Amino acid sequence: MNATVPISGIEEVGPNTIALALETPDGFDARPGQFVLVRATPDDEELARHYTLSSPTVDETFEITVGIDPAGDLSPWLAERTPGDDIEIEGPFGEIAYDGAGDVVTVAGGPGIGPGVAIAEAALAHGHDAVVIYRDEQPAHEDRLDVLEEAGVPVTIVDAGDGARLRDSIAEHVDDGQVYAFGFRDFVTTVADAIEDAGGDPDDAMIENFG
Repeated sequence: MNATVPISGIEEVGPNTIALALETPDGFDARPGQFVLVRATPDDEELARHYTLSSPTVDETFEITVGIDPAGDLSPWLAERTPGDDIEIEGPFGEIAYDGAGDVVTVAGGPGIGPGVAIAEAALAHGHDAVVIYRDEQPAHEDRLDVLEEAGVPVTIVDAGDGARLRDSIAEHVDDGQVYAFGFRDFVTTVADAIEDAGGDPDDAMIENFG
């Protein structure tokens, strides 16, 4: 679907990272792990970027997490928006989504923490267990990760250069639920290799490559 939706809230959730809460349009049915296309015309240039949902539900609002690249085009424009401003979306898109069934292990690199934390929250809300493994030098959504940890979710935050710890964490939890991985190409390739090294099947994992 195509829709113009108002921004209901903007929150800084990490270094150079914001979360936009958007009013859910009629007929919009999405699950955590799916993504929307955001369109805008700053400086009269049409731009479009994909953003994965970072909220566990879309009941009244839904959230996208935006990493701000000061040299970028669309993300600085989004960072300048205020509640009440409208943005144009299309979607949802994507086959990778959590439907509320079963335990999950979410493995996130950089901006992948948005869907990673959303899927973990959704699993808990449905009475299932979750694990979060997150690699980033400057973590985002730490408040939500703290809440998950207080609820008993194992949360591992790995420094960007610590590949050994990332692999060890995946090996420790690879059999603890359906694996979801979100991040850029190098990261998700490393995740797939780590799953295989741990005796799992990377083809069974739900892996979203951000490019």
